[in-house]
Amino acid sequence: MTTPDPGTAVPPTRIALHEAEFADDPHAAYERMRRSHGPLVPVDLAPGVPATLVIGFEQARRILNDPLHFPADPRIWQEAVPDSCPVRPMMEWRPNALRSAGAEHTRYRAANTASLHAVDQHELRALVEKVASTAIGDFLPLGHADLLTQYSYPIAFRVLSALLGCPDEIGLRIADGMAKIFESEAETAARGNEILGRAVADLVALRRRQPGDDVTSRLIAHSARLDDVEMSHQLVTLYGAGIEPLTNLISNTVLRILTDEQFSAGLHAGQPVRDALDTVLYTDPPLANYCITYPPYPIDVEGVLLPAHQPVVISMAACNNDPAVTAGVTAAGLSGNRAHLSWSIGPHTCPARTHAYLIAETAVTCLLDALPEIDLARPESELAWRPGPFHRALEALPVRFPAVA
Repeated sequence: MTTPDPGTAVPPTRIALHEAEFADDPHAAYERMRRSHGPLVPVDLAPGVPATLVIGFEQARRILNDPLHFPADPRIWQEAVPDSCPVRPMMEWRPNALRSAGAEHTRYRAANTASLHAVDQHELRALVEKVASTAIGDFLPLGHADLLTQYSYPIAFRVLSALLGCPDEIGLRIADGMAKIFESEAETAARGNEILGRAVADLVALRRRQPGDDVTSRLIAHSARLDDVEMSHQLVTLYGAGIEPLTNLISNTVLRILTDEQFSAGLHAGQPVRDALDTVLYTDPPLANYCITYPPYPIDVEGVLLPAHQPVVISMAACNNDPAVTAGVTAAGLSGNRAHLSWSIGPHTCPARTHAYLIAETAVTCLLDALPEIDLARPESELAWRPGPFHRALEALPVRFPAVA
C-alpha cells in the first residue's frame, strides 16, 4: 500500500447495497462485482453515501491488520453526513473499542474483554437451554412457528439481557432500538438510535445503584473507570453484536440444516452442530458487510485510490467466498473450517465469539433435539430477506412439525 500523489480514480458507477435486489441474491451480486471491478468495489451504503466494498480475502486481511492506514474512527467522515442518513447510527463515532484507535481502543477493549471473560461457560449453556426450552414449550402444541421471532430472537434477547444484568423492561426498549438502527429507512434508524441511547443510559444508572454479577456491573467496576457516556456506548456495542447477528446466525443455520441434505444427514450421523455454524459463517454470515475503516488520506491499494475519510467496508460474505482462496474447496471441505473473517481479525476481532458460538450451538442443538421432524412451512424460494447493506437477515423462518400436547 502506498500514498502516491496521482492515483487511479475509483470508477464512478456505484452498486447499491441498500436495495431489495441486492438482499435477494447478494452472492450473485458479488460475482458480478468481481467481474466488473475486482477486489475493491465502489458502492453506495445508502442513497448518496459512497464507500468501497472489499471483496478480496487477501486485501481484507491486509486492511484489517493495518489500523495505522485504516483506522476505525469515523468522526471526520460523519461531519458531512446528516443525522437523517439511515446508515449513520451503525457507523457513527462512539467512545468504544469498535470506533476507536490507539490508547483509547486499548482501554475500552481491556474493559470489555475482562468483563466478558468472567462469564461462566457452564452457567451460560444452562441459561441458553432454559430459555430454549421455554420458547419451544410455547409453540410445541401448535405444530408450527416462526423460528425467527419465536425462537432465535427470544434466545438472543433473553440470554444477552441476563448476561448484562438488564431487566426485561429496559431490555425490550434496547432490542427495539437496535432492530430499528439495522433498517435502511432513515427515520426508523434515527428513532432507533434515540430509543437505544435512552434505554442503555437507564441500564447504566440502574447498575451503578444496584451492582450485580453481570457484564454491566463488571464494566462499571473495571479499572478503566468508564464514565456514564462511555458505559452507554459499551453496552450499545454489546447489544449490537449480540442481538441481531446472533438471532440471524441461529436462524440462518437452522435454514441451512433444513434445506441442505448433506447437513441433515450429517447431523443424524453425529456431525456436530458447530460444523454447520461454521459453514454458515463461511458462506453466508449474518453480518455480511461491516468492519468499517476510514483512511486518513488517499491510499492506493492495488491500483485503486481509496479516498480519504470515505468508508472502506469489508464484505465478510464475499471475502470468505473469494475464488482466489476457495478454488477446489468443496462444501465438505468447509465443514469445521474456521479460517473465515466473520469474527473479523486484527485489533478489532470480536471478543465474544466463544460466547456467540456456545449460544448459537446450544440453541440449534436444543431445537433439533426437541423437534426431530421439523420442516420448512413454505419453499425456500418464497422466504424473504430484509434489505440493508450490512446484515444477512430473514424476514421470517416459518416451520411445521408434529404438534405435541
